[in-house]
Amino acid sequence: MRTRTTAAAIAAGLLLTLTACGSSNDDKPAVAPSKTVSQADRDAARKAAGLPAEPSATARYAFLEALDAIDPRISKPGTDELAVSRGLNQCGSIKTTKDEAKLSALALERFTITSRFPEISNPETGKKLQDAVHKNLCPDF
Repeated sequence: MRTRTTAAAIAAGLLLTLTACGSSNDDKPAVAPSKTVSQADRDAARKAAGLPAEPSATARYAFLEALDAIDPRISKPGTDELAVSRGLNQCGSIKTTKDEAKLSALALERFTITSRFPEISNPETGKKLQDAVHKNLCPDF
């Protein structure tokens, strides 16, 4: 989540900086920065951070269903966005790490399985989480 947040913060900072720039001889006030970021800018920031594009509604639903199949407590009602965000961050790890044991351990930590559900915190659950993320959110990684 930190990588995604950092990339978005950098993009927002750049936008603010660019819109605040102006000639000191300019009598006109600087234009207020836009409060929205275009989809193209969001996609560019995601790509720069090593994250996949925003998943389609179908992929998002399939991912949440896969989490429920692992254990329905992982993604409680009302926390779907958090679960998808964690999954997308796991995609960044998939892209940069090839060690399956490390990826499984990262998935357990990222989805807070180690602290919330120690009884299912094991390599098998980590592998299932990893497979759900890879299959549904970033199959091209």
